[in-house]
Amino acid sequence: MERILEVKNIEKYYGTKTNLSKAIDNISFEADKGEFVGIMGASGSGKTTLLNCISTIDRVTAGHIVINGKDITRLKGNQLNQFRREELGFIFQDFNLLDTLTAYENIALALTIQKVKAKEIDRRVREVAEKLGIQEILKKYPYQVSGGQKQRIASARAIITNPKLILADEPTGALDSKSARQLLENFEYLNQKMEATILMVTHDAFTASYASRILFIKDGKIFNELIKGNDTRKQFFEKIIEVQTLLGGDLNDVI
Repeated sequence: MERILEVKNIEKYYGTKTNLSKAIDNISFEADKGEFVGIMGASGSGKTTLLNCISTIDRVTAGHIVINGKDITRLKGNQLNQFRREELGFIFQDFNLLDTLTAYENIALALTIQKVKAKEIDRRVREVAEKLGIQEILKKYPYQVSGGQKQRIASARAIITNPKLILADEPTGALDSKSARQLLENFEYLNQKMEATILMVTHDAFTASYASRILFIKDGKIFNELIKGNDTRKQFFEKIIEVQTLLGGDLNDVI
């Protein structure tokens, strides 16, 4: 199995020498090609900091993060920017679409920056739009489509460059239940049919139940790990709720 992500003994501190706080405390794990890994934990547990470090938005204080064989903790400047553009795909809670561009142009932007030929851009945009069921809205602007459609446009933008790793930060947080389910089914398609490797932070047990493995973070450390295996999604959901209870989370926040 091809190893896509290796997180090796990373630590992250914030503050000054006289007032240090440790957000991540010696976390290590791996993800292979085609895995769908969820990261869960209470507010302040360190899950978002972990994602930020893996996404190169933030830098680790100690340890190493290797993506597709490259130690990103050693990359700087233009090297880091190029790596982020070519190897990572991002799906955010608030979509981060450009309102002045159509859906087509939002999806095509990363390829345009990479100076891919127009004919190839058009082929790839239409191919991914068909897979995600958004062919009919390619000419529309973000303000003309629903939240669920915006998230699918954002998903198309994230995978158009064929990234080694897709990073999703609370992707269903701004969606209604129907749109959330549609997005998660799209994630399943990307993961199972296109072998996309996905790392997703979520506080929601239903959303997490679509993953194949869950890492639970508590006080900056990995508290527990759940592997879906042959469980149905309902069985996996119930196990996630059990661990949430052990973590001391409010069930009203996770159901």
